[in-house]
Amino acid sequence: MKIIIVGASGTMGQYLAKAFEQAHEVIKVGRRRGDLNVDITSTESIESMFKQVGSFDALISTAGPSFVGPWKNLGLREFRTGIEGKLLGQINLVLIGQHYINPKGSFTLISGGLTYEPQLNFANASTANGGVEAFVRAAAIELENEVRINAVSPTVIENSPQYFSFFPGEIPVTMSRLEQGFRKSVFGANTGQVISIRE
Repeated sequence: MKIIIVGASGTMGQYLAKAFEQAHEVIKVGRRRGDLNVDITSTESIESMFKQVGSFDALISTAGPSFVGPWKNLGLREFRTGIEGKLLGQINLVLIGQHYINPKGSFTLISGGLTYEPQLNFANASTANGGVEAFVRAAAIELENEVRINAVSPTVIENSPQYFSFFPGEIPVTMSRLEQGFRKSVFGANTGQVISIRE
């Protein structure tokens, strides 16, 4: 399979790229590093990326900036970070990518446990996550050519210890467990699903 990983330079993306490239052609896409670069807040940049890649079988997105910080610092400008990045950025990967993906291909987006269990400092991410999950459910009933779409929703992951203190009482998700969630989306038969990853 020809698999695009958007966010391939991040913690999750690097791990998944190494796991999937053992058996598949992986195109690593990052904002500044990778086989190709993309700014997911720009439709022109996304279109350019897909034109360079050509047809593909699966897209995995682990990208999506959001604002992390105290509620008192959260204004419209800060809130746009998650809406234009994690939410609209991933939506546009699908809206544009549907014209390049092969029949029976799949999109896998990233949301997160903050959708259902908000934590202090993450109101922006919680909102973006909820929008991503609603989009996945809606897109699944309209995508053509048997193209599937799912979201993977982990809580804090073991390779991001800098976030542990923000998630008191949470047992970090292992990278192996995270990988299986993405494998379920890419190689399984489900569509319109939110694949919850918990330990």
